[in-house]
Amino acid sequence: QLQLVESGGGLVQPGGSLRLSCAASGYPLDYLAIGWFRQAPGKEREGVSCIAGGGGRTNYVDSLEGRFRISRDTANNTVFLQMDSLKPEDTGYYYCAARSSSCSSYVSAFHAWGQGTQVTVSS
Repeated sequence: QLQLVESGGGLVQPGGSLRLSCAASGYPLDYLAIGWFRQAPGKEREGVSCIAGGGGRTNYVDSLEGRFRISRDTANNTVFLQMDSLKPEDTGYYYCAARSSSCSSYVSAFHAWGQGTQVTVSS
C-alpha cells in the first residue's frame, strides 16, 4: 500500500528557501503523478505543482512566478519541492499526493495523501 510522508517544513523569513520532501513507500513513484498542494488557514486546498509519472513532465500554478521547482529522485523514491524567494502568502500546510500517471489540478483526483508539513514565512 502506498504511503507518503512529507518533511522539510518550518519557519523561514521572507526571501528564504525551503526544500520539502515527499518520501514514498509501497509503490515506485516512477509510475505515479505526484502533486504538491497547500492549504492556508481559512482557505481551500490548492494545487502548487505536479510531476507526472514516466517522463516526469512538470507543471506549476501560474502565481508562483518560477519560484518553486519540483523534482523526483527515483533511486530514493522521493519527490522534492524546492521553494525559493518565499513570501508570507506562501504560508500554509503543504501536502503531497499521488494519482495514476498524469497530473491534475483537482484535489479530488488524487487518491493517496501524506500527513502534511507546515510552512511559515514570517519575519
